[in-house]
Amino acid sequence: MEWYITVLSKYAVFTGRARRKEYWMFVLINAVVVFVLGIINVAMGADVPAIPTVYSLAVFLPSLAVTVRRLHDTDRSGWWFLLVFIPIIGAIVFLVFMATPGSEMLNRFGNSPIVASGE
Repeated sequence: MEWYITVLSKYAVFTGRARRKEYWMFVLINAVVVFVLGIINVAMGADVPAIPTVYSLAVFLPSLAVTVRRLHDTDRSGWWFLLVFIPIIGAIVFLVFMATPGSEMLNRFGNSPIVASGE
């Protein structure tokens, strides 16, 4: 849960770097929350998924920000995010970028988040 709160506390911070663990834990917790909200929405008998949609809109900016910071950790510009708009191949390449370890030393986007956290 700490990783989720960390991302939300950096709501619109597009500078710096994010570790793989920070990114993937946020994605996992976010997916679980959307799933649970979807179940609640169905249990309430709503035809329109209003609750999950409102939540998704609320976390859109933090999701984008942590994605850009994750790309920075791999020494790539945030503009590489646009790969997801290329059908199939773009999504695969983007997934590989997100799973790639970050650079261990200082890069053009800042110091390594692992070094900064002292782990």
